[in-house]
Amino acid sequence: MNKPPLVLHVDNLDLNFKQKPWDFAVERAAEIETYFAERQRQTPALWNGQVLLMHRQVLSDGVFRGDFLQTDFASFSAWRTWGMPKAAVHDCFASAGLVSADGAFLLGVMGGHTFNSGRVYFSCGTPDPSDIKDGKVDFAFSVARELKEETGLDVSEFAAEPGWTMAVDGALIGLVKILRSQQSAEDLRARILKQLASEAEPELADIRIVRSPADFDARMPDFVKAVMREHFGRR
Repeated sequence: MNKPPLVLHVDNLDLNFKQKPWDFAVERAAEIETYFAERQRQTPALWNGQVLLMHRQVLSDGVFRGDFLQTDFASFSAWRTWGMPKAAVHDCFASAGLVSADGAFLLGVMGGHTFNSGRVYFSCGTPDPSDIKDGKVDFAFSVARELKEETGLDVSEFAAEPGWTMAVDGALIGLVKILRSQQSAEDLRARILKQLASEAEPELADIRIVRSPADFDARMPDFVKAVMREHFGRR
């Protein structure tokens, strides 16, 4: 039986880009090429861009420190699809935990053309080279970028809680910035859906409102449910 994700509060982040070879991608290059060609045949919109994976991490005195390497999406997605075998990396990324004025979370349902089709997530994405600023991996920037790309909302309109909620689930490390809105859940959902309707190929297919653990379902990753469960418990 798998352990439930560990959820804890982090005061600050100190994340750096320090490139090194990723042995998994080098040693299994031929398998990865075959795998990704088939994935692209099934989902032509998949693009083999560059992403960042964490290869060193430590939590001390409320500060989460880590170093990232750069690899291609094909290698990353193969590693994930094959069950995240031990490969000296973590899938560490930032998420926007949108909370409405009436205390509900708003999650996005991933579109059919995306790698995570049908899954229900916070606004998030694997960090990429655009998140590197002066040698630092800027997760605050990543949150703002992903929120804007997926929902059309600007991070500046929300009140951000201090620090981050960190969920650790095996090789996955999700860092969630809780963003509080002055609008109700229904009003926020309507705004986002209007934005999605205006896009030719939106990343999200729908918006889910989650008011309590009773609204959880199997399409939500364990780390997402763990973060919300911790939040509802504090409330």
